[in-house]
Amino acid sequence: MGRRWLVTGCSSGLGHALATAAARAGDELAVTARKTADLAELAAAWPGRVIPIPLELRDATSCEAAVRTAADRLGGIDILVNNAAVGLFGAVEEVSDTELRDQLEILVVGPWRLTRLVLPLMRAQGHGHILNVSSVVGRIAFPGMAAYGAGKHALEGMSQALALEAAPHHIRVTVLEPGMYATRYGTSMTQARHRVPAYDATNREMLEGTRGLADNPETGRPEDFAAAVLDIVAADAPTPLRVPVGDDAYGYLDLAGQADREEYAAARLLLQGPPPL
Repeated sequence: MGRRWLVTGCSSGLGHALATAAARAGDELAVTARKTADLAELAAAWPGRVIPIPLELRDATSCEAAVRTAADRLGGIDILVNNAAVGLFGAVEEVSDTELRDQLEILVVGPWRLTRLVLPLMRAQGHGHILNVSSVVGRIAFPGMAAYGAGKHALEGMSQALALEAAPHHIRVTVLEPGMYATRYGTSMTQARHRVPAYDATNREMLEGTRGLADNPETGRPEDFAAAVLDIVAADAPTPLRVPVGDDAYGYLDLAGQADREEYAAARLLLQGPPPL
């Protein structure tokens, strides 16, 4: 019997690739996007196996309807993938309260809400797997990505607590931390309305690099991300909570880990002085 997935953000990019790979593997999926017309290609390619569902993450009623429809049509939900995301670019000083709230609604509140709705179903059936798509930005910082990074850091914090709470109910939790992939993320990313030119020199290179992800031959292929996720889901042995995906992700996080160790040592020296000889 195939697995039953609910995957958000499937109109393109990583979500579309994952849905395609899971359907090809024989699984059944409820896939979401704000407009179901953007899911027509997926549904047509896998009739009866891929169910398109409209979803507005910022709307509680829409989330409730999506989970209810997925559970009814599939007969349950074995795997939830919180993948949908939209980026906001701007320095901390540039991002308004409204823009920040909107970013956190999409990156934190929406996935939290869907997780809360799916957990009773998974507890009742005695198993489940929740995968939250974070980013290397969920553990490191880049200029201009403060709001997006704050959302991904929060998603990872929620996931760490969730993993401890869900484990006794045979529900696995995985945080996926992809590196750079050739998707429309960069071109669909919005910019803060308020501009402070003083930050242009610091942030311009990051903005241009992010905008060019889809055309950069060195970025990863979404199909490779999808294959990695299927391997994680199929793994029998216990898997790590946080899994970097992509060679560049490990490179970024190796550097971040070294920086964390150096910062820790410097903080300890500052407050406690040098260790005794």
